[in-house]
Amino acid sequence: MTDEREETVVLTDEDGGEHSFRVLDVLEVNGKMYAVLQPVDDDREEAVIFRVEQDENGEEVLYDIEDDEEWEQVAEAYDTLLWEEEADEEEDEDGEPA
Repeated sequence: MTDEREETVVLTDEDGGEHSFRVLDVLEVNGKMYAVLQPVDDDREEAVIFRVEQDENGEEVLYDIEDDEEWEQVAEAYDTLLWEEEADEEEDEDGEPA
């Protein structure tokens, strides 16, 4: 998500509790879509990653990633994206490659 507005989503846990998350990014890895979310009410900088799929009604649904290899691939892709964005910002600031 490259626009400047901050998007949030509210997820409901298995006990019916609602939790707000800031959408940090949505990215595609190996043909699947993933959402990187950060809890709004948590001061930690940790993010969580969910696989985004469509249900039978065409609604987007977030699923936990249970496969460690899949999670690592997505986390690595997100880290690479952050590194590239940081390098681009540094280049924009001083007009030279980082």
